[in-house]
Amino acid sequence: MQSRMMVLMRPGEEAQLSKFAGELWHDAYDGLLGGAQVDHMMRTIQSEEAIRRQIEKENYIYFFLFFEGARAGYCALKPEEEKLFLSKLYLSEKFRGRGLGQRALREVADCARRLGLKSVYLTVNKHNARAIRAYESFGFVRTASAVTDIGEGFVMDDYIYEYAL
Repeated sequence: MQSRMMVLMRPGEEAQLSKFAGELWHDAYDGLLGGAQVDHMMRTIQSEEAIRRQIEKENYIYFFLFFEGARAGYCALKPEEEKLFLSKLYLSEKFRGRGLGQRALREVADCARRLGLKSVYLTVNKHNARAIRAYESFGFVRTASAVTDIGEGFVMDDYIYEYAL
């Protein structure tokens, strides 16, 4: 799946993506989780090494998102047996409110359809009201919640949402 908006991350761009992710994650989560947890998550989930491992060993696919030629965000997908896991979808603050997130969600759903999968699912922090509104307005339905221990005394307290195809 590649479009003008979603461009496949190329090998060797992991460090660039990790740096970009750090900016987006601190913007999105410092107020919700605190900088210490965001730093921990960056080290364990979005470091250059973690991204490379996810791609090489865990079947993740990363895309940069573009808007009018500018890098606006990124997403990560993981095809599974019957579902597509939308692991990450982040936009720079200056690109929010332009319909880019909804457009990215349409492309993700189209990718899942092309792969013959039944749905797209994701996890979202229970207190991330902006993201929850975006997912619900697209048609995602809350199916469960989960608290996941991510080490060093931190947890991810999430809702699980699913979009049936």
